[in-house]
Amino acid sequence: MGFSFRHSAGFGKRMEYRIIGKMLMEGLDGYVPLVDDHGVDCVVKKGDGTFVEVRIKARSKEVKMGDGAMFAFISHEPRPNYYFVFVSERLDKMWIMSSEEFLSEIRPIPSGRNAGKRSIKFNGYKMNKAKGKREEYALDRYAKYECADFARFH
Repeated sequence: MGFSFRHSAGFGKRMEYRIIGKMLMEGLDGYVPLVDDHGVDCVVKKGDGTFVEVRIKARSKEVKMGDGAMFAFISHEPRPNYYFVFVSERLDKMWIMSSEEFLSEIRPIPSGRNAGKRSIKFNGYKMNKAKGKREEYALDRYAKYECADFARFH
């Protein structure tokens, strides 16, 4: 049985708070904006006293096979001190990219209704013949962004 609409609609917000909670447990100071209209889910005070804006994007383990770490149709222009935290529940992985890193890895969608928006897919999938089913895996190309913690913000 799939997620109910109520469950799936709240998944992103629950994941934001989960990630922010992990940041707090690592000793970072995080501040949550009251309004989310600039693509900022959290402002983090780094160890050197500077601040970074963080946008958290998460994918549920319930998404279609092959899309477990695909983040699509993201509007974004370069911003200093701005980071993305991408989380795949199915792959149990997290990637952290600065605005500049994100823009260097992807290209804007050239035409159509989502023209100018950007997408990134951290996973591939293949058939596991022994198990008789498809499995997702993290692409080596993005391993340099894979993080187990928030050391980039300390």
